[in-house]
Amino acid sequence: MLRAMTRHFNTAGPCKPEFHYMLPPERRLPEVRALVEQQAYFVVHAPRQVGKTTALLSLAKSLTAEGRFAAVTVTMETGAAFPDDIGAAEDAILASWRSRAESWLPPTLRPPPWPQVAAGSRISAALAAWARACPRPLVAFLDEIDALRDRVLLSVLRQLREGHPNRPEGFPWSLGLVGLRDVRDDKIASGGSDSLHTASPFNIKAESLTMRSFTADEVEALYAQHTADTGQRFEDAAVDRAVELTRGQPWLVNALARQLVQTLVTDRARAITASDVDRAKDLLIERQDTHLDSLAERLRDPRVRAVIEPMIQGENLAPIAPDDLRFVKDLGLVSERGDGGIEIANPIYREIIARQLTVTVRASLPTITPSWLDAEGHLDADKLLEVFVEFWLGHGEALLGSSPYNEAAPHLVLMAFLQRVVNGGGRIDREYAIGSKRLDLCAEFHGERLAIEVKTWRDSDKTADPAVEGLRQLDGYLARLGLARGWLVLFDQRKSAPPLPERQRRERLVTANGRTVDLVRL
Repeated sequence: MLRAMTRHFNTAGPCKPEFHYMLPPERRLPEVRALVEQQAYFVVHAPRQVGKTTALLSLAKSLTAEGRFAAVTVTMETGAAFPDDIGAAEDAILASWRSRAESWLPPTLRPPPWPQVAAGSRISAALAAWARACPRPLVAFLDEIDALRDRVLLSVLRQLREGHPNRPEGFPWSLGLVGLRDVRDDKIASGGSDSLHTASPFNIKAESLTMRSFTADEVEALYAQHTADTGQRFEDAAVDRAVELTRGQPWLVNALARQLVQTLVTDRARAITASDVDRAKDLLIERQDTHLDSLAERLRDPRVRAVIEPMIQGENLAPIAPDDLRFVKDLGLVSERGDGGIEIANPIYREIIARQLTVTVRASLPTITPSWLDAEGHLDADKLLEVFVEFWLGHGEALLGSSPYNEAAPHLVLMAFLQRVVNGGGRIDREYAIGSKRLDLCAEFHGERLAIEVKTWRDSDKTADPAVEGLRQLDGYLARLGLARGWLVLFDQRKSAPPLPERQRRERLVTANGRTVDLVRL
């Protein structure tokens, strides 16, 4: 899998050499060099696949080449295979360190034989021996620190803390812990366990840094390197669409470009358009590459569910531990808006989340005859509404139990139904608006668009009828889309709600601004 800012665009088919495109890695972590100069111990944390490892590998190489430091990026991940055996984890880590040092450092800067000491002190002893033997100040970036768990993680952190006073002659001059999560002073979240409740195991850190996504200018500059090498141009609208879909997430920026230049637009004489980017996005989502698949697997984590489920419904978050919300942010699934609220990190993740949560529901859907198409193959919204109501009366409530998110089950079943409708000829755009009490969907099929607003009526709702607010909200959504008609689907989830056949009702309404709305109560 490609990491971060190193770009590999195969520009002329599978048998031709790849081009390698790169933005200056230190640009997104400018503080690290200054921290190294200050002999600081620090943390770099950011979601996976945003470029931490690539940036620090490049920085370590530069620091070593400049002649003042011996700098190396080593991994802690090999110790994760031994979560309950500190000694075995240490031995695995040190073996990988030696291999990395032999690959990246000249012989004079490589570590001496590791000291033979008791388990629980091998990491600190190794770093101390290396620092004493090295003719230059030693700088170490310990990558994947969050792969370690429980006692092993705690042991490593305590060894680093205890060795810190001996720097720079007897311990690394500067040291960085690199991972998904921050290593905070009050407690350490580790692996799949909740937390290690312990006081300050790494309180020697000077800074805790995070790594931002690409800016629009950086995406443009990156794609321009492909243009300079091949002559193939990205239209301005294509770059803008890539930025919109990825929000600058580095792995997605790269993966979209790979799909575009390797699969979709292999003719270098043809410019890449915004519609090409949309097609690449669809391919990327269908492929479910490792990075996207691993994010999707996280959705079953109770901490993630506590954040994502209310977002799908447009509800406010229930009271949750600040560390749980921070965990979901650290995963990169959600990001913080300028006003302090949270949102799904980018439109591609919105689609991945919806598809992953509806896998079982879609597999359980009965055969649905596409009678919503007219003779020319165009979407007949009235007929589709009839089919949907018939489907819900016959199967909808039975499928609610197939969803992994109970509270959002009606929304997910509806999305699964719509995905079946648009398969092969369209797509669904989703808007999760936290605190808005709604989910907005826009189904596009063969160029035609259908706007749908989804609301639920729960016992906790204080309004007499959520349809009143929904009509106003849908009016605004239709205005933004430039459409004159849409659906308002209201799921009555109150305990006092009558049985489905009795509460099911359809009516046609007109908004304050003259737009037509088909209200469906289910």
